Amino acid sequence: MKITVVGTGYVGLVSGTCLAEVGNDVLCLDVDPEKIRILEEGGIPIYEPGLQEMVRRNVAAGRLHFTTSIEKAVDHGTIQFIAVGTPPDEDGSADMKYVLAAARNIGRLMTDYKIVVDKSTVPVGTADLVRATVQEELQKRGAQVPFSVVSNPEFLKEGAAVEDFMRPDRIVVGAEDEQAILLMKALYAPFQRNHERLIVTDVKSAELTKYAANAMLATRISFMNELANLAEKLGADIEMVRQGIGSDPRIGYHFLYPGCGYGGSCFPKDVKALIKTAADKAGIDLKVLSAVEEANDLQKHVLTGKIKTYFGDLSGKHFGVWGLAFKPNTDDMRDAPSRTLIADLLAAGATVTAYDPVAIHEAKRIFGDKDGLRYGDSPAACLEGADALVIVTEWKEFRSPDFDVIKAKLRAPVIFDGRNLYDPKFVRAAGLTYLPIGR
Repeated sequence: MKITVVGTGYVGLVSGTCLAEVGNDVLCLDVDPEKIRILEEGGIPIYEPGLQEMVRRNVAAGRLHFTTSIEKAVDHGTIQFIAVGTPPDEDGSADMKYVLAAARNIGRLMTDYKIVVDKSTVPVGTADLVRATVQEELQKRGAQVPFSVVSNPEFLKEGAAVEDFMRPDRIVVGAEDEQAILLMKALYAPFQRNHERLIVTDVKSAELTKYAANAMLATRISFMNELANLAEKLGADIEMVRQGIGSDPRIGYHFLYPGCGYGGSCFPKDVKALIKTAADKAGIDLKVLSAVEEANDLQKHVLTGKIKTYFGDLSGKHFGVWGLAFKPNTDDMRDAPSRTLIADLLAAGATVTAYDPVAIHEAKRIFGDKDGLRYGDSPAACLEGADALVIVTEWKEFRSPDFDVIKAKLRAPVIFDGRNLYDPKFVRAAGLTYLPIGR
């Protein structure tokens, strides 16, 4: 099939590349010429394990192409995926200007049947807006060209996005006409050869499914974080509690790991957007999700609280920070807990040396030349002259450090662990003060 993907961010680039991998002819559009230059030269503008090799392979095979030409993009694909950003607006709602701009271009230039697919995470009712926008542009031209609008939300985890797309646990397609459903089933047939993974719903149910999934996962995280804070006060061990409740098959172990808060491009934005959608479109106050959001905002300051309790005045103190990305295997720092922690420490008069295997460049872009903040080129470099070590992201290379070296390098032999990487007894036996979450 001929496919156009509008947007070369995490969703667009992964989706387009994986669709090319199974034999489709894919053209990816982006209005940023620098992104297209990087892609055409064999690089990728994001960090995602396994993606660069797949991009290069499909470009070499002639199945994957890139362009800044809107005309070429609209002309190319029968299926037009809209995979542009939907950043939070000032009021917390999803900003739809990029989605509707893509729809407007399709309506302005299309000359034959198109399936317009909302791949971006969009509020319930977006398909109606996209349909109206395309129709409006057709009317301006006095043209009658058939088209369908489909909701096909993505369920990709950053750091495992290629694997998630190639071996999905479910594919949700919201559509209400048989021609679109038939073509979408044919498009996704290569990804479900072993058993049926495709779930066909009405459009609005598909749109809500994406938000509901992310909101549920965010709720589990915030709930476990609150339990961890309680366990700490009561003298219980949240890891033992996690094992106890996770063994119940009705609960399971996924997303039951407490820590210093969730971040990234999805959970914070989508929780806010769902709260806003419920209030504006249905007059409903989603009290549980409002509490989830509030709990997460507070949790991002938990490490700061532990550090201040331990040291008191932080003026003149220096901290080594391991981890900047919101999770391992990505360079994404959107709403990352590290940003809150570093801002808190600098505001309190402390200085920081931070290390992350892939997110240093993104951190420099975000923080700029921030006074009191510098970057180490290794985990060990962060320990030089540091009063304490603070762990924010659970990268694999942090899992088995030499605790004798850590103790020798730190002025105060203390580790504040926002991801519960270590066995408290083992670390404390090495002569370090160990302050994890809920243990």
